[in-house]
Amino acid sequence: MSYSETFLNKNKISTPKISKGELEKFNSDSLELSKYYLDYQNYSLLHNPFRKFPYFTASNIDGALFKKIKREDLFSGSDRWSKDNRIPYSSQFGKELYSADKSDFDKGHMTKREDVQWGTDIESAKKAAESTFYYTNAIPQLDRLNRGVWRKIEDYILHHEVVKSNLKISLFTGPALRNDDPEFVTIINNELVKLPYLFWKVVYYLKEDDLFRTGFITSQKKLLEKRRITKPLSRGPSTTREYFTKFKDAETYQVKVSFIEKLCELQFAEATETFQDDTPEKLILSGIEVRADKVLNGTINLKL
Repeated sequence: MSYSETFLNKNKISTPKISKGELEKFNSDSLELSKYYLDYQNYSLLHNPFRKFPYFTASNIDGALFKKIKREDLFSGSDRWSKDNRIPYSSQFGKELYSADKSDFDKGHMTKREDVQWGTDIESAKKAAESTFYYTNAIPQLDRLNRGVWRKIEDYILHHEVVKSNLKISLFTGPALRNDDPEFVTIINNELVKLPYLFWKVVYYLKEDDLFRTGFITSQKKLLEKRRITKPLSRGPSTTREYFTKFKDAETYQVKVSFIEKLCELQFAEATETFQDDTPEKLILSGIEVRADKVLNGTINLKL
């Protein structure tokens, strides 16, 4: 079963809508958007053939049916990353990116392996976990981010909230694919590659049968620059990018979903939010560290 809009007691949670500008790119290249919406086991994603990364992934998580499976027990003990043959290989990055010179980054799962590791039996859960090892579900992420606080919040949501309480949630994850993303220092197949530095999550859940949502964001901008993985960005007039210098890299921040919508030019399904900060965008970006709820020493305080 792929992503279901009615997973949460028939509350319809549609996948995010991309902007008119992105739709026009598909039309101008005579590409069918529907062909790049890919279904996997317990999740789906919309792939961006122009950036060769996903716009977003959409997963359903059932804590009551979660199965414990070690990563080494998948694929007979090896990670078998592969391109998805349902779309042109040329529209996806694969080994050529992750093994290139200066590729000091992980294949960062957008849909987390364990998030979809559920089902009525162990085999279906294993199949779902293995279906996350497609390059269409990966973005270059530095180890400090991928294995650090971002992972802590993923683990907290899954194990301390969903599995522990037998909850069901719908979860969207993705990169902010922006024009100001920095360029990878290595040319891949004669192509300049822009590496996303901002990542987000939007969680939908039920509380007393009412539908709620909340958002999270993280950054790896300075880490990319420090390790000389990306080219230095020129200092010009103040832009949205400049505000993000206030983010502490590899930390995770709770934000309003509308903030993510503006940042990524996406539109999410409506729901109630308990995190209510209406500070203008510029102040959110420059003052977020003192207001945000974040993971500290393995504990977290979320406004859910």
